[in-house]
Amino acid sequence: MPTYIMLTTLTPEGVQTIKNNPSRIREVNREIEQLGATVKAQWATLGQFDFVNVIEAPDEKVIARVSLELGSRGTGKYETLSAIPIDDFIGAI
Repeated sequence: MPTYIMLTTLTPEGVQTIKNNPSRIREVNREIEQLGATVKAQWATLGQFDFVNVIEAPDEKVIARVSLELGSRGTGKYETLSAIPIDDFIGAI
């Protein structure tokens, strides 16, 4: 299944939401599953991005729907990257 890296930067509203309700992070992960994708790994990070997520989705349409749904909430900004397994990448060269 295709893998995507989602980089998240929280808005001030998103920071407040997480501060007041840290379990919201896992709730969002369940919502992502309802949209047809799966969070395979997740890290809170320091620096430019607040979270790094590894997400599997059947295709670009599903991950686009996830990005649009999350982005429409106004609690974060998202950058999604398509991840190519290194063996596949080497084989394509």
